[in-house]
Amino acid sequence: MLVGLGKYATNGSPPLLRVLLDSFLVTGSLALISLAYGGMFGGADTALALVAVSVLYALAVELGAGAPSLSRLLWTWALSVLAFLLLGALIGYIAHLRRDVFFTWAMLVPFLVYGGRVVLPFAAPRIPEVDAHRTAVLVGLSPLGRSLGEQFDAISRLGRKVVGLFDDRSKERLGAPDASLQGRLADLPQFVKENGVGAVFIALPNLSQARLLTLLDELRDTTASIYLVLDIFHGDLIQARLDVINGILLLAVCESPHHGASGRVKRLFDTTLAFTILVLTCPVMLAIAVGVRCSSPGAIIFRQRRYGLDGQEITVYKFRTMRVMEDGADIPQARKNDPRITKFGALLRRTSLDELPQLINVLQGRMSIVGPRPHAAAHNEMYRKLIKGYMVRHKVKPGITGLAQVSGCRGETDSVEKMQKRIEYDLAYLRDWSLALDLKIIFRTVGVLLKRDENAH
Repeated sequence: MLVGLGKYATNGSPPLLRVLLDSFLVTGSLALISLAYGGMFGGADTALALVAVSVLYALAVELGAGAPSLSRLLWTWALSVLAFLLLGALIGYIAHLRRDVFFTWAMLVPFLVYGGRVVLPFAAPRIPEVDAHRTAVLVGLSPLGRSLGEQFDAISRLGRKVVGLFDDRSKERLGAPDASLQGRLADLPQFVKENGVGAVFIALPNLSQARLLTLLDELRDTTASIYLVLDIFHGDLIQARLDVINGILLLAVCESPHHGASGRVKRLFDTTLAFTILVLTCPVMLAIAVGVRCSSPGAIIFRQRRYGLDGQEITVYKFRTMRVMEDGADIPQARKNDPRITKFGALLRRTSLDELPQLINVLQGRMSIVGPRPHAAAHNEMYRKLIKGYMVRHKVKPGITGLAQVSGCRGETDSVEKMQKRIEYDLAYLRDWSLALDLKIIFRTVGVLLKRDENAH
């Protein structure tokens, strides 16, 4: 991980250029398509362009710098268009759009944005402020430093050429002679000045704070940008990122993937989809309610305390499938041929229809459509003591479905090993989250429900 202490970012093209290019492609293509279909670029088109630009800006973190994979961009854009259509239908805005213009534009935009992201990294180095980084030096021939140098050599579009290596250790001590070793740390400032080096990458994990501050002070007489290469990858990083609070640099090593704009986009996706499914399944839910009432005496809705975002206790709703309403300190998990489950309840559990009331939890903001499945509070207290990192799964809202459930970890966890496997998938979801991943999990969930799952009971 790089921490920039200089003037420019290290992640490719400047963010402003990406935003301006996306805005130009979105607005320009909509205007041209409107003219091609014999119309004018009107107020409805302007509003549509503003919404699209806002969506692409909000998804900038997910799409990243440079060119994202085309499939990932298509998934993300398809989700955005779907959300726009649903909201537009609800507020009546969609009636003001010309369908031929909208659908032609919607199909064209992701390919235009993708093409722009491909071209921009090659065009941006021609801009003087980016060109200043064409040459670089590495300080510290640690494995991480060597790996960074290899990345510069392998990925030509990074625009870096390493012209020198510096380390206080001798060539023999480093393990193998290296012809590129220019000298010791004391020689670095003079070399940077004389050779017009654009960037200095410091990869010395054992460097003392005093020595580091001295080195940074000596480099102040140069125009080079300075970056610290943090050697913390032995840990399990969850959404690692940098932040600044009133000039104080912070490194997040365990953070929710749904912070900032990503969280707002996911919340929009959740509420839109949850509301739509609730409307479509109202007749089904009424029929289930009647079936639960007739199957055995008791409440139709089962409420249970579970842990939600940041480990806060929430109440989760389900259709009752058992003859009991357990919510105490000791709750046996449902198992195959469990005598507590009614016949109608077994059908609901097998098809996961008992989970439908959790759509209300989603609208309340307590749950998400996709996320780690919430466990009963009693089970949480037990497993947090047995499984390292168990509570990290609560950095996001629990979900109605999740990566673990579509990866074969559905049903009873009658051993610590089974729960450990489920947690591994939950943490992988936190590390790799994207709206595209959410969509894949939703479609895979449909596939799981359509085939009989022996673990569902």
